[in-house]
Amino acid sequence: MIVTLYGRPGCHLCEAAREALLRVQASAPFELDEIDIETDDELHKRYLERIPVITLDGEHLFDYEVDEQALLQRIVYREGR
Repeated sequence: MIVTLYGRPGCHLCEAAREALLRVQASAPFELDEIDIETDDELHKRYLERIPVITLDGEHLFDYEVDEQALLQRIVYREGR
């Protein structure tokens, strides 16, 4: 299971989202993939006004902030616990 965080350096909301993801990861392991939208023009255009953007296995979950409880429930559900 891969959680992707789309953000950019210097983004305080992105850092808060990363910290939230790490808290969830401590309870329900997943791979965390962090993507800097500044390195890709298409991603920059798509996500600049919405970062941080969080996806789970490619499925869009959150913009701006992470709902830790909702993410944990999604991960547990997918794991079939």
